[in-house]
Amino acid sequence: MELDFILSKEEEKPTGKTELIYDLLIIGGGPAGMTAAIYAARKRLATLLVSKDLGGQVLVTAEVENYMGYQYIEGRELVNKFKEQVSRFPIDQEIGEEVEELSQEKDVFSIFTKSGKKFRGRTVIIASGKRSRSLNVSGEERLIGRGVTYCSVCDAPFFEGREVAVIGGGNSAFEAVLDLVKISPKIYLVDIASTWRADTVLVKQIEKEKKVTFFPRHRVKEIKGKERVEGIIIEPLDGGEEKSLSLEGVFIEIGLVPNSEFSRSLVNLNEAGEIVVDCSNHTNIPGLFAAGDVSSVPEKQIIVACGEGAKATLTAYQYLLRLR
Repeated sequence: MELDFILSKEEEKPTGKTELIYDLLIIGGGPAGMTAAIYAARKRLATLLVSKDLGGQVLVTAEVENYMGYQYIEGRELVNKFKEQVSRFPIDQEIGEEVEELSQEKDVFSIFTKSGKKFRGRTVIIASGKRSRSLNVSGEERLIGRGVTYCSVCDAPFFEGREVAVIGGGNSAFEAVLDLVKISPKIYLVDIASTWRADTVLVKQIEKEKKVTFFPRHRVKEIKGKERVEGIIIEPLDGGEEKSLSLEGVFIEIGLVPNSEFSRSLVNLNEAGEIVVDCSNHTNIPGLFAAGDVSSVPEKQIIVACGEGAKATLTAYQYLLRLR
């Protein structure tokens, strides 16, 4: 039994104007959000996808080798494949819009964008993903995807034989170094802290590696390069002399920030700021679901996000059936 848009309706306002209430609002246009939209269209749900872009973190991933169906594909090319598939379905889209607030009144949710737009729906899937913490230094943004990367799991294999720097001192940074020592002749580990924050077992393992040069209490001042990364300039926090390191890759591993701020007044968040969900993508609010990297699901991978997006829509569909 399909819904065939029967729950969506035009609601008359006191002004005499009508306002569309969608069956499903999807916040976020990464792998989870786009997959959720396709599943919603196949279930014939009146759906609106709202996102500041289509692709999310995949847009800053140089190459992908672990997505089924492709032995190798560039991140932007994979996003284009997703876009093409989404475009085949009757899905309303508001791209370039960033959600600022999410609220609920009785059985209807409302989302408000930074540009002042408002959309309403019976259910919502939050698939807004995460954003990498940036260094905010010269050259960083310009060289993203051209030697600057935020994902060692995704991109480490493409730096074989190249000298690189890993920025950070926690588990993600040390795990990146573990990935890179197998393929890189020289690795510089740079962090602003005086002591490493990674697990002791990781620290001891990396400290034995002769390929790794450590720069605690140093900050990156600049990432150099014209077309691709050519090096970095670092400076000690005690005011000592700057150092220029020649290298071809910069792995920024200083953490990710969930794009969950707009939902804080409604949903439960964990210590990392991720939206807490169960195995069927339910949040603590009936009718409100979350999928992908913004959620508490542990593994942050493209293929996992796609699966979570599909599950979230199927769960939302069952919720809408019960509303009938």
